[in-house]
This record gives sequence, structure tokens and C-alpha cells, in this order.
Amino acid sequence: MENINIFIKAVFIENMIFAYFLGMCSYLAISKTVKSAVGLGLAVTFVLTISVPICYLLEKFVLKAGALQWLSSDFETVDLSFLSFIMFIATIASIVQLVEMIVEKFAPALYTSLGIFLPLIAVNCSILGGALFMQEREYGTLGEATVFAFGSGVGWFLAIVSLAAIREKLRYSNVPAPLRGLGITFILTGLMAIAFMSFMGISI
Repeated sequence: MENINIFIKAVFIENMIFAYFLGMCSYLAISKTVKSAVGLGLAVTFVLTISVPICYLLEKFVLKAGALQWLSSDFETVDLSFLSFIMFIATIASIVQLVEMIVEKFAPALYTSLGIFLPLIAVNCSILGGALFMQEREYGTLGEATVFAFGSGVGWFLAIVSLAAIREKLRYSNVPAPLRGLGITFILTGLMAIAFMSFMGISI
């Protein structure tokens, strides 16, 4: 039941886009078509689901104070937590490189449509944010960290695909000239954030 609670909170209440505004660059740039949004959303979900559990294991068995005592009792006082940022970024960059190679090999059209934003997942704030939130919240098990990562990815996926679907329909609407483009997109994002915040207070 705790895992379900973590998942629901990660998708709706603590959504990376609507609660923390993380990963906004690619969210705004790629949400022009549903097809591209689905591709990038799946890629971000995959990277989050793989990288956060790996960062959890690094944090638990290498980085935090006393984590290396499984090697020898001599390392009981060693604290490598100052290396967290470097280790997390290196892990994320490696996973992103893997995803880029897979997408280029098996979906070249999607690779072309995503353009520069696919390798830029490595510097997507939501990915590093997921690893840092995992560290800050001190999840007790690898399963909880994985559920949180997957839920965060699903939340990001829902956000970008929903916005892309609305923006495609907006082409047929008479939007006032000053609001066309990013103006109406920011207004939509704010309204969607309010809708997602309505799940606040739910505890399963």
C-alpha cells in the first residue's frame, strides 16, 4: 500500500512539471505534436526508472556516511556524499547515451523529430531532480525508490502528452494574437497544474 501511495503522489501531487517546474525546456519545445511528446515522454520515463534505482544503490552502498563498511570496518567513518552530484550526473548521462543509441537504431524517425532534445535529457532537471528527491526523502527500500522513479516518469509523460494534445487542437481555435505560442502554453500549463493539485491531500 505504501508503494501505491508513493506512486500516486509522484504522478499527481508531486508531479515534476506541475509541482516543481522541472524539465520545462523540453516540455515546452517538444509538446507541439502528440507523436513527439509520446516518444520523449517514454524516453524520460525509461531514464528515470533506470537511473534513480542505480543512484539509490550508489547512495546506499558507496556515498553516504558509513556506506562502505560492507568492505571493511576501517571504512566505517568514510563519507563520500560530497560526490553525489558527480556520481548521479555520470549515471544519468550513461543511461541517456544508451537510450539515444536504442532510439536511433530502432526508431530513426522519432530520433530525427526529437533532435537535440534527446541527448539533452542528460541535463533534464527532472531526471537529476528525481535522484536528488530520492536522496532527500530517504526511501527505505530499492522498491520504493523504483516506484517513485516510475511514478515521476509517468507524471512527466502525462503532462507533456496532455499539453501536446491540447496544443494540436488549439490550431483550430481562434486564440488572441498576443497569447499565441508560449503565452497560451503557459496559461494551459498553469490550469493543468491546478487540476493536478486537486489530488493533494489524498492518502491511500
